[in-house]
Amino acid sequence: MIIFSLFIENVLSPVILFFLLGCLAGFIKSDLVIPDSISRYLSLYLMMAIGFKGGVALAEIRFFNLQIIFTLLTGLGIGFLQPFIGYIMLKFTTRLDRETAAAVAAHYGSISVVTFLAAANFLQDNQVFYAGYIVAVLALMEAPAILSGLFIANQGSIKNFKNSNNLRDIFTNGSLLLLLGSFLIGLLTGRGGLEKMEGFLGAPFQGILAFFLLDMGLMISKQRHHLKDFTFGLFLFGVYMPLIGGMVGVCASKILNLEVGTGTLFTVLCASASYIAVPAAMRIAIPQAKAAIYLPMSLAITFPFNITLGIPLYFIICRHILG
Repeated sequence: MIIFSLFIENVLSPVILFFLLGCLAGFIKSDLVIPDSISRYLSLYLMMAIGFKGGVALAEIRFFNLQIIFTLLTGLGIGFLQPFIGYIMLKFTTRLDRETAAAVAAHYGSISVVTFLAAANFLQDNQVFYAGYIVAVLALMEAPAILSGLFIANQGSIKNFKNSNNLRDIFTNGSLLLLLGSFLIGLLTGRGGLEKMEGFLGAPFQGILAFFLLDMGLMISKQRHHLKDFTFGLFLFGVYMPLIGGMVGVCASKILNLEVGTGTLFTVLCASASYIAVPAAMRIAIPQAKAAIYLPMSLAITFPFNITLGIPLYFIICRHILG
């Protein structure tokens, strides 16, 4: 009964309803279209907002205690190691080539900003506290998975990994650069900087998030024709891999002694799959990987699963184990 009520409450939030509206518009072949330039703006805005607020959150911390340091290091470690878990599962359950499997695995080692924001919104609606420094963990968990994916695609060879000409392209990815750069700017300017940016990063945030989710819904409906290329094993991976990541996140949260809200967000980070920075990086770093496989998996399977069922499920588990 609790799961059902949490599910209904999450689905009926404005941002989720706009996401469902986007899906519906696409499936009924509406002429509703969001120009690519606006879509890019929405993505960059969210990168800037989440990065800046994460830097501000760290700037307000008087000192880095062991819990914060260990949480940051744990997030980095999980982001780097989780693609290897995903790759092993894919090799046992599918017939994907190495490059495509590496690209898919990298998506599931990285994070989804929008899933994180939806989870944060869910906690706020339920008046559940979470520590601001968790945003810094988000900012640090994007790049490790990209590096792991590249390492796997290069047949696990340290020599090949070092000799890759794609490393510069990965580290200069626009979304990742803006996320980390905004984080540093927020760290340097602190609360005073956030107050100056309030009119842009504060009040409009929820509306732009809803607009972005509307765009994501439209994109998912447009990608539905790729589902015919999916095997049952790939579909199952898109569901059980976030659950595996979620359990890793819950166990790590318990070891780190995180409170329920912070632990829920940490779990969501471990359970989510990227569909912004990682697809762009994989397109450059591993061009032979099949984008028709890795993008719909994160966007059309795992994202809807997490946004509707995953978030309340992770919250209930964390409340039971961490509470």
